[in-house]
Amino acid sequence: MTHPRSSLPTAISRRMAAVALVAAAGLLVASPASSATPDRTGVSAVGAGTLAAPDIPISNVKAHLAQFQSIATANGGNRAHGRTGYKVSIDYVKAKLDAAGFTTTVQQFTSSGSTGYNLIADWPGGDPNQVLMAGAHLDSVSSGAGINDNGSGSAAVLETALAVSRAQLQPTKHLRFAWWGAEELGLVGSRYYVNNLTAGDRARVSGYINLDMVGSPNPGYFVYDDDPAIEKVFKDWYAGIGVPTEIETEGDGRSDHASFKNAGIPVGGLFTGASRTKTAAQAAKWGGTSGQAFDRCYHSSCDTNTNISDTALDRNSDALAHAIWTLGTAQSLPPGESYESITDVAVPDNSAAVTSALTVSGRTGNAPAALRVGVDIKHTWRGDLIVDLLAPDGTAYRLKNSSSSDSADNVITTYTVDASTETANGTWRLRVQDVASQDTGYIDSWKLTF
Repeated sequence: MTHPRSSLPTAISRRMAAVALVAAAGLLVASPASSATPDRTGVSAVGAGTLAAPDIPISNVKAHLAQFQSIATANGGNRAHGRTGYKVSIDYVKAKLDAAGFTTTVQQFTSSGSTGYNLIADWPGGDPNQVLMAGAHLDSVSSGAGINDNGSGSAAVLETALAVSRAQLQPTKHLRFAWWGAEELGLVGSRYYVNNLTAGDRARVSGYINLDMVGSPNPGYFVYDDDPAIEKVFKDWYAGIGVPTEIETEGDGRSDHASFKNAGIPVGGLFTGASRTKTAAQAAKWGGTSGQAFDRCYHSSCDTNTNISDTALDRNSDALAHAIWTLGTAQSLPPGESYESITDVAVPDNSAAVTSALTVSGRTGNAPAALRVGVDIKHTWRGDLIVDLLAPDGTAYRLKNSSSSDSADNVITTYTVDASTETANGTWRLRVQDVASQDTGYIDSWKLTF
């Protein structure tokens, strides 16, 4: 990881149904549709159709760390960009992946006068319009072997990729793994990779998972709070083993996920802490030593293969495999998927605005640029009404203004909203206000179609 930086007439019937969000399991109603174009909002959350991930052997992960240590020891004590130890590390990982049946590509770039390398490994099969990536930076700082930072993430990603091969996994999404160069110089390698993707190729990346420092010796269990679907997979896994998590803040913008996030690609990841101090509350729930850094050897010569928590490394390796199997084998939600609320909400006459809420879940990335908002508002004078769509973060999109000349009844129509900057998952609201007197109505139903 790089350094910081009111009531209605009785004639109006009431249907007090809950939000209808039914999938095959009964919670999401899908409109049948198919498309050859990439669906960036198509990764479902954990579902009945996904496969269980295998246990990742900690001994295998540790064996990779031993190799990284040996490489550093034989090459001036580090595996930094521009040094021999880094290139030997790339060659080691590449050989493992080639033997396991991956298609590997070494991408070269130049930084600080030296040649740098990214390693990209593609597993055959899966939807090429839905690429799920996982990656880690492979370089160390020049002052040490970088076994926690970031041999730990590199080894966990490598062993998860090899587990895909051992299982001969047939994912629904195309799986791609990556090891980045020159992260310690400012995310150089990952930024080079993302910047050199075509617009179409960027759109095809449905998610990127980053592991940077996942074996800290005084560990915390931190989950990135970026893409909600990826975050949920990790949080649910940890909840399943009884380990509480916290939102990751120490590494915001300081690791390779930032290169993807800045390009509009959904990201998530895991982290066990760097130079920040573990609090007493954190030690009480995770163990370890309060008042001490999560990694006292961060960016130091003592970041060797003795600077690792086997428990944290084992847990995070298994969590990554769970995410790859869950997200990589889930059936994509097709374009045209609808979410509907049919709960009546009274709109009081000439009064404050009211809202009707519905929850969208199981999608990855942002809402589309042509989000359809179907509205059915029963009202005796539609000109009195102002109607807005509220995104999960509170951003308002005006659907309809009031107008004294608009004397028709009811608002029954579909609006199109460019919501491409909004996260798809979350609670969306329809806000309606009656701004003039003498007429009443209610929100009958409304829906979002992605």
